Amino acid sequence: MSLRSTPPTAADPFGTHLRHWRQHRRLSQLDLAHEAQVSTRHLSYVETGRAEPSREMVLRLAERLEVPLRERNALLVAAGYAPMYRQRSLDDPALASARRAVELVLKGHEPFPALAVDRHWNLVAHNALVPLLMAGAAPELVKPPINVLRLSLHPGGLAPRIANLQQWRAHLLERLQQQIAATGDAALSALHDELAAYPMPKVGHDAPAAGAELANVVVPFQLVTPSGILSFISTTTIFGTPVDVTLQELAVESFFPADAQTAKALAALAAQAAA
Repeated sequence: MSLRSTPPTAADPFGTHLRHWRQHRRLSQLDLAHEAQVSTRHLSYVETGRAEPSREMVLRLAERLEVPLRERNALLVAAGYAPMYRQRSLDDPALASARRAVELVLKGHEPFPALAVDRHWNLVAHNALVPLLMAGAAPELVKPPINVLRLSLHPGGLAPRIANLQQWRAHLLERLQQQIAATGDAALSALHDELAAYPMPKVGHDAPAAGAELANVVVPFQLVTPSGILSFISTTTIFGTPVDVTLQELAVESFFPADAQTAKALAALAAQAAA
């Protein structure tokens, strides 16, 4: 059995969409039928187009396959039903509370950098510290929409200033690969191929050794700045129970100082920016 290399299109029938996601999750028809509590025969009929799924069946299968909300809408439309999950800009009045929550998280994280990105890693919002760290990047990389992965790994971006570039690059590519595995997003696959093809610029600074305790649990981000090499650890925050496509795909990346020198330098930068 060969796996479909590209996601189905809007013109494809529901069975094609279902088969794509079942194979993407590496499940047999028997496995999926058991998890969704339907007969293998009925599932086979649905995949081949010999039976039409109910709306409840589409949603049940999508839940068992852990299909993202955007693609659940595509499954519903392919089966002849209206999409269920709204997709709105974060500036939409209906998402005002969510927007305020994001802004509070970003602002509250100062004097440390934090930013919000969409599912393709395009910058949606940031706090006051982020532009200070992006300074010096090629102008075309900081024109909206700013893709933060491209900005990080492009030779004209932050890459020459990342002291542990090889380690950080491998971490970002692995994280992106995990996201591709979860979503099946062709745009993310293209982004991964682009980033992986970038030449490795020569870094003129030795990465400081991370503490043994830190090295065992996280990959640090070590950036060369006029204030010295700043060392960060990062966390990701997502909305817990989103029913909107935009909110499910939004992530807040928060960077914390990994040492006292970085914390002190960031506090000085924040004071300078506020002056």
